[in-house]
Amino acid sequence: MDELTYEREYAARGFFAVAGVDEVGRGPLAGPVVCAAVILSLDEARRIPGIDDSKKLSAKKRAELAARIRENARAWAIEEVGAQVIDEINILQATRLCMKRAVEKLSPPADMVLTDGNMTLDIALPQRSIVKGDALVASIGAASILAKVHRDALMCEYAKLYPAYAFERNAGYGTAAHIAAIREVGICPIHRRTFVTKFWDERQKN
Repeated sequence: MDELTYEREYAARGFFAVAGVDEVGRGPLAGPVVCAAVILSLDEARRIPGIDDSKKLSAKKRAELAARIRENARAWAIEEVGAQVIDEINILQATRLCMKRAVEKLSPPADMVLTDGNMTLDIALPQRSIVKGDALVASIGAASILAKVHRDALMCEYAKLYPAYAFERNAGYGTAAHIAAIREVGICPIHRRTFVTKFWDERQKN
């Protein structure tokens, strides 16, 4: 996905700072949801070939692209919303909050926002949701890459604090080994309590 089709379409309508927004980590049992917002340059000299849905890329390729995005994008921002807030307001609202914060953190600011999937944000800017946007829209794909690289690195750091769960391998997702660890040793502070009720309850050690 090399072409900035959507971004150029909106530039033709007078929107010259289109931000793509995406999240990583809605499904895991542990760790934050991470969102990124990216405004890509329409300048050919700053074009970044190879951007795609982060899930379709190898870890090495994601890291390479993330570095290029941080270097060449007009603006980018990353936000996290942790397990406690996810438990308090639910994962959908936590994701919306995370995306909103990422957009608001952009400097220079966006004048139009494109989100992946079917997500409406509590922002004053014009916005549009695009199903499979991370594979169709370069700026959303770029956001998915930044969010994925950031969250994977974060979970590797958490793995050092909580080695029982092998977060460096599962990134907090509910693998068989991760669930077995929860049943054996309980949960840790970054687990989403509302996500683990099938494997753990308050009577168990934590």
